[in-house]
Amino acid sequence: MRKSKDGRAMINLKKLFRLVGGIDAEEAKKLMAEHPEGSYTLLDVRQPSEYEQEHLPGAKLIPLGQLGDSLEEIDRHKPVIVY
Repeated sequence: MRKSKDGRAMINLKKLFRLVGGIDAEEAKKLMAEHPEGSYTLLDVRQPSEYEQEHLPGAKLIPLGQLGDSLEEIDRHKPVIVY
């Protein structure tokens, strides 16, 4: 397993998530409108200061640098929309 500069294990996110292709903001809005809240995870991977300024309602904050250590917080049985 590869290690980061600070010695933490690096995770290959491509092995954990199945990429289904990118969607634009309008497609994401449509998906969220057509599915009840809670049937998908809206994941904000920006920094906390960016999240505090503005975020989508219902979004879960896990900064990208902490994602590898926080995977247990994501329900792998639901689609995940990452922004």
